[in-house]
Amino acid sequence: MKQSYKIIDLFCGAGGLSLGFEKAGFEVEFAIDLWEDAIKTYNHNHQKKVAKSLDIHELSDSFLESFRGKVQGVIGGPPCQGYSTVGTRNINDPRNHLYLEYCRVVEKVDPEFFVIENVRGLLTLANGAFKEDIVTRFSKLGYNVSFKLINSSEFGVPQNRFRVFFVGMKDVNFNFPVEQVNKVSTFEALSDLPSLESLDLFSTFYKSTPQNEYQKLMRANTKELLNHEPTKHTDQTKSIISKIPDGGKITDLPEEYWNIRKYNKAFQRMNSKLPSNTIDTGHRNYFHYSENRVPSVRESARLQSFPDNFEFLGSKTSQYKQVGNAVPPLLAEKIAREIRILLDK
Repeated sequence: MKQSYKIIDLFCGAGGLSLGFEKAGFEVEFAIDLWEDAIKTYNHNHQKKVAKSLDIHELSDSFLESFRGKVQGVIGGPPCQGYSTVGTRNINDPRNHLYLEYCRVVEKVDPEFFVIENVRGLLTLANGAFKEDIVTRFSKLGYNVSFKLINSSEFGVPQNRFRVFFVGMKDVNFNFPVEQVNKVSTFEALSDLPSLESLDLFSTFYKSTPQNEYQKLMRANTKELLNHEPTKHTDQTKSIISKIPDGGKITDLPEEYWNIRKYNKAFQRMNSKLPSNTIDTGHRNYFHYSENRVPSVRESARLQSFPDNFEFLGSKTSQYKQVGNAVPPLLAEKIAREIRILLDK
């Protein structure tokens, strides 16, 4: 019987990172996030309700020290808005300093390993000072720290999503998993899901049997689709979308369309033959490769590698945000399996 390894998930969100580690055989002992909707989703999808809506500053040193010797890993992604290359980066943004609290947790729990996930902007913020500080702080705690900028599409996730991962281990050096050659396209990820062209006539049942290995993996034992509902669009929006070809952008249309209210130059149709663009916390800038609409929550979750039996709670806006903020479980699982190999030695 394989040894069970226990972990704590900080800034857990809906649980993408946790799910990946669980699929690799880890057990989540405790998880926190400030966002109540995400915590409800997390606990809804777990028999053990281990996630709490808490501020990391509320975790006392004595509480954290109670996990010493009982927990082998700490994982998590400190909120990334302050580092993002999409928004305005501000070195004084308090969200940029939550990694210091993460470091405090690791110091008090003293696990065998830790994993930090964040946006690529962290690598260059303050000319790389934040990256160097993370490596230095955790090295002083006795960890060999490896970091890498990873594109999720190179690990079986049907989405181009660049994120940086820091992995620290005691006594051994961590090597990131090797990228796979064959990428999963949006068509391969979504083609078995029923049409949502009609607001009135849409199905919660699959359109077909699984057409490939990725669809088999996502469907597992799911009988009925969850979170697969249409979004209402104006006739004007549908008309504009209909003019954009597979993989095209609004800038492929005449300039008269470019500055119409609500639309921007990121407004584009997914390319059916390629992995999708990054699934973000909104859902209005990209749309289905063949239907004239934005992707459903389920389609977005599929592109993030959440299995179909994982149900998101809260308003639809909240659900999209939960999906977009998550670490793709399939990528998390592959990193977790590499960590497990080293722990088992």
